[in-house]
Amino acid sequence: MTMKRKGRVGRFAAILLALGCAAGAFAQHADHAAGKSAAVRPARPELGTSAAFGPDGMLYAVSKDGQHVVLQRSADGGASWDAPVTVNADPEAISADGENRPKIAFAPDGSVLVSWTRPLAKPFTGEIRFARADKGQGFGAPITVHRDRQEITHRFETMTVTGSGQVVLAWIDKRDLEAAQGAKRDYRGAAIYAAVSDDGGRTFRPEVKVGDHSCECCRIALANDVDGLPMLLWRHVFEPNERDHALAKLDPDGTPGPVARATFDRWRVDACPHHGPSLAVSGDGTRHAVWFNEKDGEGRVFYGRLKDGGVEGQRTVGGERAAHADIALSGERVAIVWKEFDGERTQLRAELSDDNGGQFRSLSLAVTDGASDQPRVILRGAELFAFWRTQKEGMKGYWLR
Repeated sequence: MTMKRKGRVGRFAAILLALGCAAGAFAQHADHAAGKSAAVRPARPELGTSAAFGPDGMLYAVSKDGQHVVLQRSADGGASWDAPVTVNADPEAISADGENRPKIAFAPDGSVLVSWTRPLAKPFTGEIRFARADKGQGFGAPITVHRDRQEITHRFETMTVTGSGQVVLAWIDKRDLEAAQGAKRDYRGAAIYAAVSDDGGRTFRPEVKVGDHSCECCRIALANDVDGLPMLLWRHVFEPNERDHALAKLDPDGTPGPVARATFDRWRVDACPHHGPSLAVSGDGTRHAVWFNEKDGEGRVFYGRLKDGGVEGQRTVGGERAAHADIALSGERVAIVWKEFDGERTQLRAELSDDNGGQFRSLSLAVTDGASDQPRVILRGAELFAFWRTQKEGMKGYWLR
């Protein structure tokens, strides 16, 4: 490894250590890599957007507009969009950065489900919010999902609908850290909590703790296993300060199973990189994942198949500036999308495998010279689709064929 490369990774670690869990830590790393000064970097536009195809085949996207979450629909794969529909009638603060964006899903009856994090007055605090629109109707008043109402971190939520139709929300929570600090006990990181709804999101059971010692500000991956039960993958703080990833699965009643180590890169850093993983499970039970870590002194995006006690086929994705990869499956087809700065512009790139992750071919999908959101790869039936929002080009989609 060259001295220039070592210096770049060293600057990244120094930035993280200085900023801790401050928003934009990874964006500052990217600016340093591009030769820009973080001190003069303008405020990032809030482009955080999620998308999914509905039961009607339309493409739906949720994003932030001022103090409202808005939903838009496209009948032509993102080439044009209907007028936005307001999700929360009463204005409130909304998080819409890269790792902490509104989410969208659909109940088995076709109802639209939307979640988001509402920041509170104290820095790095929030509440997990949820709203539902019954099929063919408008959104009801939002609810706060968790029973714990302390002004602490409940942030970075993610959502899925299980094979049996349960709605599951999971998030990063600092109630256990707050309790430990009050008792003058050590506590690494934060915790993962989850809540389950048995009635399509109309009500939620009391939240349960999935695991202690999560990283503080990386998105959580949530995917259904072959039995339809939800599986969580998150950046975890293993003793003493290794920020690898952990897996856990929820039982049908919402009870969490044991926490297992999923990656073994052994990145030692006392800060959060704002760079969460993505997970997808194939029909034979193979757990495909993409994640960012530093391994052997290099910060890179990785792909691998998660096995008990190890990772099969681990390799890097893209170049040394690849960032924020996402993954999805359709049969034996595996699709990975990510964005990558080339020194002048940001590219949207993809890799496709037709043999369950054995071999991949590369695609270049789009490029922008302005700000951009993290890309997502989603499904319409058996078709794979990349979704990317940029400041200049807007919300666009790209079929992966």
